[in-house]
Amino acid sequence: MTILDKIVVRKKEEVAEAKANVSLEELQKMPLFSRTCYNLKESVLNPDKTGIIAEYKRASPSKGLINGTSTVQEVVKGYQDAGASAISVLTDKDFFQGSLDDLTAAREVLQIPLLRKEFIVDEYQIAEAKAFGADIILLIAACLYSKEIETLSKYAKTLGLNVLLEVHNEEELNRSIFNSIDAIGVNNRNLKDFIVSLDHSYDLVNKIPSTFVKVSESGISDPDTIKDLKKAGFNAFLIGENFMKTENPAEAIKEFVEKI
Repeated sequence: MTILDKIVVRKKEEVAEAKANVSLEELQKMPLFSRTCYNLKESVLNPDKTGIIAEYKRASPSKGLINGTSTVQEVVKGYQDAGASAISVLTDKDFFQGSLDDLTAAREVLQIPLLRKEFIVDEYQIAEAKAFGADIILLIAACLYSKEIETLSKYAKTLGLNVLLEVHNEEELNRSIFNSIDAIGVNNRNLKDFIVSLDHSYDLVNKIPSTFVKVSESGISDPDTIKDLKKAGFNAFLIGENFMKTENPAEAIKEFVEKI
């Protein structure tokens, strides 16, 4: 089994446990469930912002602990102040040391779109995302069938959520495009072996229809790379580890943005 396979198996167990503890009806009664979501496309295309989707990530399966000291709120507030267009927060516990509480903590200090970064395999997780303060959900083509992507994305739209589809290659892209998706991200990291190459972004950028926000994800550590990706046609850039591996992620993004 690949790491992705293991994550998906564990995720299905987690969802079953969560459903047993909190019903869908209870999620729908939570205060944040009824809020109107911020619009991802508007924020990404806002000329006063950077196009960066800055990520809060404590750990990962490939790197282990990345940052165990910086708090969610101080980091995401710093990201927002530096001009980030959106914020991504990992909520997976077993592999990334995240939680839904991190999502709610981030929501409390943000006035820009917030992504629940998660391995979504069930509609219940989408309702959870809304209930805990997310504006955007992530659907990963590598672990979903086409019909699942269509069903899950349509459900997310009924809740007013933005949908970011993540693909890694042309096959995943071609089988995953639906009108219920707002943005398409190219993950430069192969989730099966964690090898990173920006070539994936450059290979796919012109194959993504222009109606979608185009996002390049992972492996971005140089401000010049942002300039190159913009010229290639990308609107947004998901960056996490590059900031989180420093002692002060909020200062790291500020310095990064000054060089763009």
